[in-house]
Parts: sequence; structure tokens; C-alpha cells
Amino acid sequence: MEMGTEISNKKKENSLVSILFNIVIPVIVMTKMNGTEGSFALGPKVSLAVAVSFPLIYGIVHFVRSRQVNFISVLGFVSVLLTGVFGLMELSPVVMTIKEASVPLIIAVVVFVSIKLDKNVVYSLFFNEDIVDVDRIYSALDERNSREEFDKMFRSSSYWVVVSFLLSSILNFTLARIILQSQPGTEAYTEEIGKLTGLSFPIIAVPCTIILVVVMFHIFKQTTKLTDIPLEEMLKTK
Repeated sequence: MEMGTEISNKKKENSLVSILFNIVIPVIVMTKMNGTEGSFALGPKVSLAVAVSFPLIYGIVHFVRSRQVNFISVLGFVSVLLTGVFGLMELSPVVMTIKEASVPLIIAVVVFVSIKLDKNVVYSLFFNEDIVDVDRIYSALDERNSREEFDKMFRSSSYWVVVSFLLSSILNFTLARIILQSQPGTEAYTEEIGKLTGLSFPIIAVPCTIILVVVMFHIFKQTTKLTDIPLEEMLKTK
């Protein structure tokens, strides 16, 4: 079996299911089931443990089914999981705030260093053989003596990926400082963690994703300009 056929036959991740298991359900559990009274009351610690079990189970099942690990998805999963684990450990809001900011900050540093060392990890995100016809693009660049110009364009575009994660780190820190006010181990604290998880998607993930999408389209637009290869021919559809 050819590699292209093998890739196309792998199960694709359902974005709606991913959001449901990694964000919606944990938020509902942590905000609506963390009390000590009522039919569905689990208490602060149990509700937190149940909430983080959903992204954990989802991550395991997704890996078993697809045999693929998405770098960004894993980091998002680890962030949600650490939020729950740190909450169970009853660490102070200050520690939680630092944790929320540290994950995207580490990514930003890794991407920045990789660019400086000419081992740009952004290539693996936007410009790999599973997505585009790399050999054809490089051949066209060499024919037009545009390889150096392409590398310069890709490098400058990659810095915007660093900017997106720095923005995520700042927004994470600010949001956590605003929301996390209660003492660890309390019902209010668990509810605040739920709110933090829920708000992090529209407030943080969406604007950062928009930046990444804009960068991606810019890269493909400039690549088309430098190679004279239409986008639909550049992308691999099989």
C-alpha cells in the first residue's frame, strides 16, 4: 500500500468531538457538579478528577485509533490535564497562573530557537510531505533561483507563529489572574478552574488560531507567487 493511500485511510479527528471531550464536558463537570449537595454533586476534588479524565481518555482513544500524535493537540491536552492535576494538588492560584502561561511560552521559545538554528519546526506544521508536494515546489524554486527568497519568506513568517504563542501566554496569564481568586480545594476554586478552561477557548485559542491561519495562507500565497504553482496543485488531496 502506498503512503498516500495509507494516510488517507487513517481516521480523521472529529473537531466537534474533540471540543466536546476536551473542553465542554470538563467545564460542565467542574462548574455544575462540584458542589456537596444535590443529586449530581461530586464535591470539588472528585468533580475535578472526573473532569480531567475526559481529555485523558479521549487522548488515549484517539492515539489508539489513528496512531498519530498531533504536536499542538498534545500540548493543549497536557495543559488541560495539568490544570486539573494542579487543582487536585491544591496548589496556590499563583502557581496555577504561572502554569497557564508557561506552556505556550515554552512553545514560543522552542519555535524561536528552532528558527535561529535553521531547524524550523514550522515546516512540519505547514510544509510537510503529507500536506504539499514538497519535491515539486523545491524543483520549481530551483528552476527560478528563488530558493533563498523562499527560505527568507518562510523564516520571517515563522516569527509570527512565535508571536501567536507569546500572545497566548500573555492572555493565559491575564485570564488566570482575573479568574482564580479562591482558596484551593474549595467548591469556588473548582468552579473557577472550570470557567478558566471554558473561557480559554474563545478568548485565547480563537485569536491565536486566526494568526496561525493567516500565516499559513501567507506562506502558501507567497509560495504560489515564487513557484507559479496554483494552490490546488500544490496541496496533496490523496
